[in-house]
Amino acid sequence: MDWDKLRIFHAVADAGSLTHAGDTLHLSQSAVSRQVRALEESLDATLFHRHARGLILTEQGELLFDATHAMSKRLDAAAARIRDSEDEVYGELRVTTTTGFGSLWLAPRLPHLYKKYPDLKVDLMLEERVLDLPMREADVAIRMKEPSQADLIRKRLMHIRMRLYASADYLAERGNPESLNDLSAHRLICQNPNAHQVAAGASLIQKLLTYQPQSTLTVNNYFGVLQGVIHNLGIGVLPNYVTHDFPDLVRVLPETDNAEVPVFLAYPEELRHSRRIAAFRDFVQDEIIARRRADRGLE
Repeated sequence: MDWDKLRIFHAVADAGSLTHAGDTLHLSQSAVSRQVRALEESLDATLFHRHARGLILTEQGELLFDATHAMSKRLDAAAARIRDSEDEVYGELRVTTTTGFGSLWLAPRLPHLYKKYPDLKVDLMLEERVLDLPMREADVAIRMKEPSQADLIRKRLMHIRMRLYASADYLAERGNPESLNDLSAHRLICQNPNAHQVAAGASLIQKLLTYQPQSTLTVNNYFGVLQGVIHNLGIGVLPNYVTHDFPDLVRVLPETDNAEVPVFLAYPEELRHSRRIAAFRDFVQDEIIARRRADRGLE
């Protein structure tokens, strides 16, 4: 099968348009069309339904696109490995983690990584969806549970706990609850218990809601919860790592806690020798160690 024709087919399927694919490939629309027709003739199959609004893959086209998509990801991985230098760290590194951890813990620490590797290009993808690392949707992930995918190298970084926090101004105005029953006089700020989050956090929220807080504010990520807390809206359910960068938060009901949630770093086996992965892994580990030392008063 002609690799060049497959490359052009993949671009058309991805763009849904001969014109847009041609722009990407720096080819004329007629040249792209000829290559697609030649591929269809060689396979004796129709790959696209053609209509005024663009192109839609047929069932046969979907099968071929799945194959070319996997090929593209593998080629990206091979190219990444080839670009890795023995002595330098540069190029793009695609990092995925949750919105809360990425925005509240990782992003504020990235200046330390860029200071050491100024030519590195980090693409930080913050979402709750678990991206497929073997299929090269990302290079490295930080996740709140041990990855279950095969062919991944994984390392446990630390653990976190979900706890209750409020601002000093809020507590001065509304009072500091002495028991869970006192939540009935306060606003609870948290993620919706049905939202995508670690099970331990959802269980704690469900427990707190049984004490019927006066009102609630639910947000779909911890960054939003934190904003509500620091702006004196109520008592928030937050991961304990936020206290590292927001030391003015006051812990509320310190006996209320949840089980430890492990935090793992993972990346594909095929990137084992990547200098960019090693640099990022060492940076994260160094930040965690530095924070632990600071917490223990060693720095």
